[in-house]
Amino acid sequence: MTETTDAASALFGTGDFFRRGNYAPVADELTEFDLAVEGAIPAEISGWYLRNGPNPREASGHWFTGDGMIHGVRIENGRAGWYRNRWVRTDSFKEKFSLYNADGSRNLRASTANTHIVNHAGKTLALVESSLPYEITNELETVGAYDFGGKLADAMTAHPKICPTTGELHFFGYGNLFEPHVTYHRADANGELTVNRPLQVPALTMMHDFAMTAEHIIFMDLPIVFNLDIAASGTGDMPYRWDDNYGARLGVLRRDKPFGDVVWFEIDPCYVFHVANAHDTDDGKKIVLQAVRYEELWRNNGGFDADGTLWSWTLDFAAGTVSERQLDDRAVEFPRIDDRLAGLAARYAVTPADHSVLRYDLSAGAVEEHLFGDGVPGEAVFVPSNSGPADESNGWYLAYVYDPGRNGSDLVILDAADFAGEPVARIAMPRRVPFGFHGNWIGD
Repeated sequence: MTETTDAASALFGTGDFFRRGNYAPVADELTEFDLAVEGAIPAEISGWYLRNGPNPREASGHWFTGDGMIHGVRIENGRAGWYRNRWVRTDSFKEKFSLYNADGSRNLRASTANTHIVNHAGKTLALVESSLPYEITNELETVGAYDFGGKLADAMTAHPKICPTTGELHFFGYGNLFEPHVTYHRADANGELTVNRPLQVPALTMMHDFAMTAEHIIFMDLPIVFNLDIAASGTGDMPYRWDDNYGARLGVLRRDKPFGDVVWFEIDPCYVFHVANAHDTDDGKKIVLQAVRYEELWRNNGGFDADGTLWSWTLDFAAGTVSERQLDDRAVEFPRIDDRLAGLAARYAVTPADHSVLRYDLSAGAVEEHLFGDGVPGEAVFVPSNSGPADESNGWYLAYVYDPGRNGSDLVILDAADFAGEPVARIAMPRRVPFGFHGNWIGD
């Protein structure tokens, strides 16, 4: 059974990489039931896999600015019950208006909502870092902008962290042209916003992600800085550029003192889009942080002519120093862990890489690879098993994989206990799923 809704009368020209191949958007919204499966879906997997990404309705100057679209699959009782794709119908999706008002303040409802999707305290939120989150249903229908009962007057990062111990949601907002450029926020396990703490930084930088441990929050103040000339040019390019004079540093805030001092550690200049994880050492004297590091980015334009690789930083409180170490030389992005270990010492981080996904053993330094032949995987999300030991080898990884030969996509399920082995199941998508950003598993 198939249901189609035409939501875009025409697509656009083919000048840029994000309008070609599997970066190209799809033209409409689709619902299809009882998807074909090769192999066997484990019966205990029950929930929704939802993934967000740009799917512009008209020509845009940069991939990051396309309208958000969620691609979702419902899995239960060993079946792939349905596939849906839906644009996130933000206020500015329905009626175009600017992100910034004439006085320089922001219209926080102007949103593409195209970067991530998370579930906390019963709310499923589509995120982009420039705006308020937008609540959606698990059937992918847009409810509307969500501001924590009127308590959030700020943008929300697309990379909030949920503490597996307390259930708290930690996040920040940035983007104010005037100080404070960054504010740290926290909501309790019930979704009540409890902390709004301004953070002092010298300038408006592109602070895409941050890190959390059991005891600390770590902010990344890095040298990609807002450029007013580009913002005013009307080109649609990202209004940020590399700044040799800005420096780079990591700021550490104790979670039990959210309004206390931030301790800053200078690091070598670099940029980080995505953190894999961070944790406190057993003696409480250091923090270890793993992330994908770019030596330099966006010096002359907002393009993607550089590769990121997995690195580790160790912050030593007593010495006031940071040691930095490259873990691998392969180009990777979108690192993920078992989210039950967020802020703790996770063993594995999994990243897409060209035609494979890599699983890094962060304890032993080893790397496993699952090859997809000509297939191109996206971000891989861990789904824990509900039976047996609660460890990182007892569960499955889910990822959309694009097959260029047939110009189609599958949702592939890998057994975490046999990472390099054959997939346990391939769910055939009824349409190509364009490359996107981030997603999450929402279990029943």
